[in-house]
Amino acid sequence: MIAPIVTLVFLSVLWAATVVFAEIFARSGSHIVAALRGETPVPSGMSLVIRSRPSRARVLRHQPMRARPQLRAAA
Repeated sequence: MIAPIVTLVFLSVLWAATVVFAEIFARSGSHIVAALRGETPVPSGMSLVIRSRPSRARVLRHQPMRARPQLRAAA
C-alpha cells in the first residue's frame, strides 16, 4: 500500500523539479545560448559590479622551498 504513495510523491517531486528548471532556463536561455556560441550576452537590466583591491595575502607569495641534500637525507 505504501509503494503507490511513494511513487506518486516521487513523480510529483520530479514534475516540480522539471517545472523549476524549465522556468530558470526560460529566463536565462539566451544567456546560455550566447555563452555556448562564445558570444557576449546582451545585458538585460542592471548589472552588479563589485570592485575591490586585491588582498595582500594574494600578492605576497613565497617561493616553494627547494629540497636540499640535508633534508633529503633526513627523510
